[in-house]
Amino acid sequence: MAKKVVATLKKGDGKSFAKVIKAVKSEKTGAYTFKEEIVPAELVKETLAKK
Repeated sequence: MAKKVVATLKKGDGKSFAKVIKAVKSEKTGAYTFKEEIVPAELVKETLAKK
């Protein structure tokens, strides 16, 4: 699956994208899970700032 995502992001569509991976702590168990999103490069800071 990773190859497909990388190949899609390398196309020259004029926009650059970034893959954002956040660690989210579960309230029930206390374990961390990882949430992945692909967002435009301009919105990386806003994506990381929201909870």
